[in-house]
Amino acid sequence: MPGMFRKLVASGIAAKVLQEARKPQNQEKAKQMFAQWQQKRSNGGKGRGPVR
Repeated sequence: MPGMFRKLVASGIAAKVLQEARKPQNQEKAKQMFAQWQQKRSNGGKGRGPVR
């Protein structure tokens, strides 16, 4: 029984994530985040800031 409940919850969460990902404003945010991530990866290798 616990495994079935866990799958049901995971399915509900996945459905909500997909629903939010279809919204145009969220697609734009995702594109911006991905572009920033790619820029960080191409600039210095590690992609980490200075150690404080």
